Amino acid sequence: MSNHIHLIWQALPDFTPEMIQSGFMKFTARQIKLDLIKHHPLVLEKFKVNAKDREYQFWERNPLGIDLYTHDVFMQKLEYIHWNPVKAGLCNLPEEYYYSSAKFYHTGIDDFGMLTHC
Repeated sequence: MSNHIHLIWQALPDFTPEMIQSGFMKFTARQIKLDLIKHHPLVLEKFKVNAKDREYQFWERNPLGIDLYTHDVFMQKLEYIHWNPVKAGLCNLPEEYYYSSAKFYHTGIDDFGMLTHC
């Protein structure tokens, strides 16, 4: 998606959803910042904020997290995630959007080397 991301993950023992989300956001924000410094320094300035604890802001402060407590809820969210790029006009079919797991579910091909079936 052009301005947001949807993820489904499962916490391993000793990790809470909050720990996973916080670690993901911190790591990816650093990677985005380093990439922008190197390749797009003028774009980096668009993420500058006036905050005590950070110079740049890449993620929303309170992202929405939803517990997928049943298989039906899981499948509904997975379907929503897969069709989101189609609704946004980025592709015609879910499996055509490169940054989606839809291709994996459609063909079994894992371009990312980390996907598993639910």
